[in-house]
Amino acid sequence: MTTIEDLKSEIDKINARNQRVEADKAWETSWSRKLLILALTYIVVVIFFFISNLGNPFINAIVPTLGFFLSTLTVPFFKNWWLNNYKK
Repeated sequence: MTTIEDLKSEIDKINARNQRVEADKAWETSWSRKLLILALTYIVVVIFFFISNLGNPFINAIVPTLGFFLSTLTVPFFKNWWLNNYKK
């Protein structure tokens, strides 16, 4: 038989899990994460351009970086659109 203490313990576990999930979601949608992705992508592309001996790596790395960054901004829009159509 389940006691009140067992139920309280389960509720505490659920609340702790909900707090972790909310923190993860906040990180996934934060501008800090998006800017970090932007910076890391730019650095990786610049390094690739240097290794490949392509010209103007600091300037030319902007285009693929912005393309990738814009794709991360549009994903939530398309996800919501897909979810709304999936439910129908």
